[in-house]
Order: sequence, then C-alpha cells, then structure tokens
Amino acid sequence: MNRFRLDRFRLDRPGRAGVDRARGSATLEVVILTPAVLVLLALIVIAGRIQLAAGALEHAAASAAREASLARTPDAARAAATAVAHDALRGQDLRCTTQWVAVDVSGFARPVGAAAQVTATVTCEVAFGDLAIPGLPGTKTLTAQATSALDRYRS
Repeated sequence: MNRFRLDRFRLDRPGRAGVDRARGSATLEVVILTPAVLVLLALIVIAGRIQLAAGALEHAAASAAREASLARTPDAARAAATAVAHDALRGQDLRCTTQWVAVDVSGFARPVGAAAQVTATVTCEVAFGDLAIPGLPGTKTLTAQATSALDRYRS
C-alpha cells in the first residue's frame, strides 16, 4: 500500500501531481497580461484618433486654401478661409480644444498676370480627456498646411 501512495507524487509519471503544480498558472498569466493588453488597446485608440484628426486637418487646410484662392481681396480671403476651415472641422466631428487658422495672403500683392498663391495653415489641439485612460496626456497639437494658386487674371 505504501508503494501506491509514493507513486502519486512521482514527477516523471503524468498524473495528478503534475496537474496540481500547474493549477492556477492560467489565472496568473491572465492577471499579468491584462494590463499590458489594455495599454496596447489604449495606444491603438489614441493612434486612431490622431490619424483621423490629421486627415480632418488636411481636408480643412485644403478647403481653406481653395476658398481663399477664390476670393478677390486679402480680407475676404482670410474671412472665407477661416469660416470654411471651422466648418470643415465641425463637419468631420473633430473636437479641438483650441483651433487656429492662419492664411498667408501675400500673393494678392503680386501684379495681375504673375503667378501667385495663398497658403492656409490649420492648427488643432486634439483632446484625449474623453477617453478616460489614466495617465494620458490631455492634448496633442496637430498642424496641416495647404497651398492653392491664385487666378493669374483676377481683377
């Protein structure tokens, strides 16, 4: 009888003793890996938000530059570009904590018939506060710039 009792604890024999040593290891692995997986998912969400915001900013800058190039005066170009950029960002559902639109209208000073251009620069601070991830920085500043040619024969 003593022989059977000792055989239960031999390590070279697959059986109950080997199973007992591994008991709980899957739970421990899950406990260790869960925070790492959650951090990885959070980084994917943040990268996606930054990429979407960058695309929306590129679109807003291109729209603003195009609208400014259609204007007849520098003041009208600034006003139109600013309005279009804000509308484009709002239409893309981009929540900027702060946004700036700068329009370079120095091309309007060139004489009619000469090649000229306008440049629109759109800057946005993208907020991450609504993601509710502890330790995440509050905002990231993104900038996009686009240039559009003025009509050579504008009047």
